[in-house]
Amino acid sequence: MRKTAIVGVGCTKVGEHWDKGLRDLAVEASLRAMDDAKLYDVDYVLVGNMMSGYLQNQEHLGALVADSLGLRGAGAAKIEAACASGGMAVHIGCQLVASGSADSVLVVGVEKMTDATTPEVTKALAMAEDQEYSAYMGASFVGLNALVARAYMRAYGVKQEDIALFPVICHKHALNNEFAQFRFPITVEAVMNSPIVADPLHLLECAGIGDGAAAVLLMPLEEARGASDSPVEVLASTVSTDKFSLHQRDDFTSFRATRASAEAAFKKAGLRAEDIDVLEVHDAFAVLGLIALEDLGFAERGKAADLIREGGIEIGGEIPTNTFGGLKARGHPVGATGVYQIVELVRQLRGEAGKNQVPGAERGYAQNIGGVGTTITAHILGRVD
Repeated sequence: MRKTAIVGVGCTKVGEHWDKGLRDLAVEASLRAMDDAKLYDVDYVLVGNMMSGYLQNQEHLGALVADSLGLRGAGAAKIEAACASGGMAVHIGCQLVASGSADSVLVVGVEKMTDATTPEVTKALAMAEDQEYSAYMGASFVGLNALVARAYMRAYGVKQEDIALFPVICHKHALNNEFAQFRFPITVEAVMNSPIVADPLHLLECAGIGDGAAAVLLMPLEEARGASDSPVEVLASTVSTDKFSLHQRDDFTSFRATRASAEAAFKKAGLRAEDIDVLEVHDAFAVLGLIALEDLGFAERGKAADLIREGGIEIGGEIPTNTFGGLKARGHPVGATGVYQIVELVRQLRGEAGKNQVPGAERGYAQNIGGVGTTITAHILGRVD
């Protein structure tokens, strides 16, 4: 198996893009990645996306994006794994390169959500759950994550104010991210005073609706050294799944798939949690950020709030987390989120993070979640000296 490297990255701003369609966003991010790598011809195009069939009545995205980029003849496919579609697309791209099936792969994640109504988006998100049992009974995606939050607080005696500090820090990090959707500070008081979406979840601890696209270019590491001045190696790329629905599991306060994908990734990379310099976790809801810190080994069970309160996830802290704002503040264009995470880690490892730069960052970890902890992708990236 060959080693894989990232030689180009690009993304659009996350927000309400009324003047751009799904393909426009995908093409914009892709061209930025191609310009970054100075590479304009690839073997494969993989598009991470969850909801295009329902929200845009458009499938066959792989060929659509490849054609729009003038890449006729390239292999192309859409990759769907709910909110982990972007991370899964990166994972499959890495497998194509590592196996020798492709010498260059463009992975672009894209989602166009703001043209739809909130009920339409809510129904689309619920498709990540079991339609016969959960969705049919009226369980929304937000409602299911509210159950997770309630179970977590009850199990460990964690207060809502403790959980609310996570999005406060994400918003702080997003202030210096030109691609972020919500570039303004918030306070714990603001989170607690914001409307309840699904008890106990407040509006300001939930990721919003937004459009966006992010792209990365993958090549074999041995070729990347000559093609890029600053390639970043993919040290590990893993995926794990759990029982499909939340109600089937014995424990709502920890995700088995996060632990399993992390164990496999750390083993493959020959690293441990303490070797990671910068972290990206899937905080679609604030409580998921705390659970991820614990499942990944950066905090003991029920103790993530202590780490956060002590400044541990801020830039300069023990494990800088979501340094460009995370899903809450950078934004969560669902199928693109996992690719945004990779783009942001690459910028940190290249030393291109500006005011949010983590000094001396050499290794980064990204966790992307599909469903309520059902599918988890893990990526460990390393700076190439």
